Amino acid sequence: MIVKMAAVLRHFWARTLSSKMLPNKHLSTTPSSDSHEKELVVTEQLGNVMTIGINRPEVRNCVNPATATQLVSAFHKFEQTEDALVAVLHGKGGCFSAGFDLKALSGKQLVPDSYTEPKDGDNAGMGPTRRVFSKPVIAAIDGYAVAGGLELALMCDLRVVEENAVMGVFCRRWGVPLIDGGTVRLPALIGLSRALDLVLTGRPVSAKEALDMGLANRVVATGTALGQAIQLANSIAKFPQACMLADRASCYNTAYDAQSRVDAFQHEWTQGLKVIQSEAVPGATRFAKGAGRHGSFSNINSKL
Repeated sequence: MIVKMAAVLRHFWARTLSSKMLPNKHLSTTPSSDSHEKELVVTEQLGNVMTIGINRPEVRNCVNPATATQLVSAFHKFEQTEDALVAVLHGKGGCFSAGFDLKALSGKQLVPDSYTEPKDGDNAGMGPTRRVFSKPVIAAIDGYAVAGGLELALMCDLRVVEENAVMGVFCRRWGVPLIDGGTVRLPALIGLSRALDLVLTGRPVSAKEALDMGLANRVVATGTALGQAIQLANSIAKFPQACMLADRASCYNTAYDAQSRVDAFQHEWTQGLKVIQSEAVPGATRFAKGAGRHGSFSNINSKL
């Protein structure tokens, strides 16, 4: 397995280095005739699911400032579209994202203009990576989700990962730090010890290992991540939304914001009460009328 992953890693960096030989029109961050015509981020709404696709396959969907700006706009559109209940983030052309486009950095700039101080705003170099969205977002991961691409994946609620995909903090070898939430979200998701393993070594992580450590939520066949993620999104969209969103918000509060155990319990209780009258009581009434007052849950269990 180690030999296999090492070969995969060598193949990735060989392709990455070879991308430097692409024509300048593919790598330049200054507007050109084809950059005006091409959408760097493509959105599509499929019922209650909105897909958001990074569209720079020629550079393995590396994100430059223009792409970051379009990602922010795409997620703003998702947040503002009432009937878009779940988003699926993916990369076009067989690769989720290989991170930030280092060609966008000039020799005189330490960070690109698209970065802001966290205290000044939510937009980061990769776009919306500091945000916690009001609705669920699923990452459909194929190819590579590395460096800043990993941080985009960590931004999402769930990660559906193809069996041959590779994840990791590949920016370690270039001396580029994680400044798009990687060191914040990764320990919260998989624990400090495992997070440090990935952060300190920059090693590749297979889909199977990602699933074992909790970094991936589903591992699916090659070529099916987007379809499987959309299917998962549709299943989430079918639930009563206020209740689901309240429970989701409580999980994030407990993980990042609660000052104590009591504080976490209080948040869960307060937000839950708001939902009971709007969804739980009407839902329970409908359930009771349909299933009777006794044996209701046994009827449910028989269908699971």
